[in-house]
Amino acid sequence: MNVPMAKAKAQLSELVKRAQAGEEINLTRHGKIVATLSAPARHGGSKGLFGALKGQIWISDDFDELGPEWDEYIK
Repeated sequence: MNVPMAKAKAQLSELVKRAQAGEEINLTRHGKIVATLSAPARHGGSKGLFGALKGQIWISDDFDELGPEWDEYIK
C-alpha cells in the first residue's frame, strides 16, 4: 500500500497498527517511495538469537594458545 507523506502524518497510528498486523506500508513523496513501514523481523522464533548458529561455528582446539613470537610479551 502506498500512502503520501501528508496523509501518513494524519494517520500514523492507524498505519502503524496495519504494519504491526503484517501489512507493508510505503510512504511516498511526490509519487516516489521514501520509506517503508513494516513489522520488525522475528529471528529464531521464541528461542531468539541465543544458539541460532549452533553447529555452524567451529573453534580450533589451540585457539587460545600463543605461539613463541608472544614469549617476550607474556613474561
